[in-house]
Amino acid sequence: MTKSEDKQKIRSRYKGISQDALETIPAIEKKDIFVDDSPKRVGVYARVSTGDPRQTSSFELQQNHYTDLIDRREGWTLYHIYADEGISGTSLKHRDAFVQMIEDCKQHKVDLIVTKSVSRFARNIYDCIGYVRELAALKPPVGVLFETESLFTLKEDSEMSLSFIATLAQEESHTKSSSMNLSYEMRFSRGIFMTPELLGYDKDEDGNLVINEDEALTVRLIFFMFLYGYSTQQIADTLMQLKRVTKRGNYKWTAGTVLNILQNERHCGDVLAHKTFTPNYLNHRSVKNRGEKAQYRQRDHHEAIISRDDFFAVQQIIAYRKGGRAGMLPHLHVIDTGALRGFVIINPRWAGFTGEDYLAAVEAILPAQQRDDSEATMTPEIGALDLRGFEVVRGQFFESYNSCAITFASDSIKFTSCTLSKLNNCIQVEFLFDPIRKLFVVRPTKKDNRNAVSWLSFDGKRYHPKKIMGHAYLPVIYEMMGWNSEWPYYVHGECRDNGTDSFLVFDLKEAEAVIKIRNVVKVVVPENPEATNTPASTVTAIPQNWLSNFGNEYYSCVPLLTDGTSATQEWNAQDAGKPSPRRDTLKPSTEQELEEGITSIIATIREGSMAHDATDIV
Repeated sequence: MTKSEDKQKIRSRYKGISQDALETIPAIEKKDIFVDDSPKRVGVYARVSTGDPRQTSSFELQQNHYTDLIDRREGWTLYHIYADEGISGTSLKHRDAFVQMIEDCKQHKVDLIVTKSVSRFARNIYDCIGYVRELAALKPPVGVLFETESLFTLKEDSEMSLSFIATLAQEESHTKSSSMNLSYEMRFSRGIFMTPELLGYDKDEDGNLVINEDEALTVRLIFFMFLYGYSTQQIADTLMQLKRVTKRGNYKWTAGTVLNILQNERHCGDVLAHKTFTPNYLNHRSVKNRGEKAQYRQRDHHEAIISRDDFFAVQQIIAYRKGGRAGMLPHLHVIDTGALRGFVIINPRWAGFTGEDYLAAVEAILPAQQRDDSEATMTPEIGALDLRGFEVVRGQFFESYNSCAITFASDSIKFTSCTLSKLNNCIQVEFLFDPIRKLFVVRPTKKDNRNAVSWLSFDGKRYHPKKIMGHAYLPVIYEMMGWNSEWPYYVHGECRDNGTDSFLVFDLKEAEAVIKIRNVVKVVVPENPEATNTPASTVTAIPQNWLSNFGNEYYSCVPLLTDGTSATQEWNAQDAGKPSPRRDTLKPSTEQELEEGITSIIATIREGSMAHDATDIV
């Protein structure tokens, strides 16, 4: 068949048949919703976007208006008024009435939804169009009548108009949100702060915070107990036993409530604005401000209940306890005797210590005149082979699977498998650091040691080294060693043993840097195009002083630390050390002051409670 014949055949087919031979069954005419008087169970959705009591009249007017409207329409019956009060329309969060309305529609309890406008229904275009389509897809479909826009969603030409209006409603919310944020920024930048209700304070006629002495007792007790070493849950239990009330008048206290009070800087007289912000105006989810927005602080904005030193000491303890440890402000402990004399015990979970703190701790416990920093030397014995001029080659040049080594990263460390066996696969270890000689020591310890670290795992057959996180102390070591934070460092170590006790020591001055090469390119070998030469993605960089030698001279090379055999040297490898005085500029309340303060406050509270009970009896 030719193309022309094909075209002629198609034309003949599309001429159709005689209308006399075709019976037309007309569609059921859809009545306009504004004149439709068929029976309908109507659900009304009403919302005001703020919880301000002044909006109550608007809320009531909406309900009254639609009750009258439905009563006037023949065939319409009010099923229920779904009302959300004080809730934004940009998301469904907390819009319980709206969610219930949609569910009732799905259960065929509602035939029609009536609401004032698109912006009342939803200010989020995704939710608006999505729920309208979902309701229209029900059997039978449920339409939404937007009174202000005279728009009914079951009309075929409604979606384009609805999309346009919903977009405008969403953008209006965006504009309002931006204006509100700008208003906050302008206020904060001029020192005009919002002062919400806060335990321990009332507001005077000018809106200024003034101390409420009875509530201030509760605040002081919370801070003093926390500084003394009590947990937030223990403090909450104590407050409930004393029948203290929250700012809202509740007798129920939780650990979270106590923590919020401890972290509120207003209790020390300061104000910090923009601690949180809302990046997305659609979900209203508040996030912590980590530098994304400017913050504004005013010191001594109002009278303090807690000293500023006590407040910041509490913040340090909170950071410390996030690592799973409890207690008061930690101290650095320095070992002053034995093989590890001059070492500082590393607190693996406290990030408040600096390199200067380590050096000052050693100086405080072992002043320079008490430290023997001279390096011992060996001399050739008479008649023995004279090895002067020879070097002891570094162990790093004899890399093997059985080497005792550690890899440092800026946030973690990991040992080689062989290293575990040097300490008999003990489960827990403790880290020590000599900030003067730059030596790192690992020694066995017990699980109840607050500085204990688990460094291995067992799969049922073998022990394996674990990656040990060290966010708290590794940045300090990197800084003191002058290391590049982007590079890992590989350090060989030795095991020191006196026959009954042992530890590992690593000389960080002998660290090798593992440098990652960026933009590695395969090189084609001209003689053999099919073969390629792929450079290594990392290279190992050695210390500069290695360039001129293979190791140290034989007679100047001595073992790292003692081997425990010297009759004049005590071993004491498990010495717990002495606490060094803290170098903080903070001067928080002393332990005795805290104890006296807690006792006095509890006595005052109990006396007040007894007096109150006596008044009730009278």
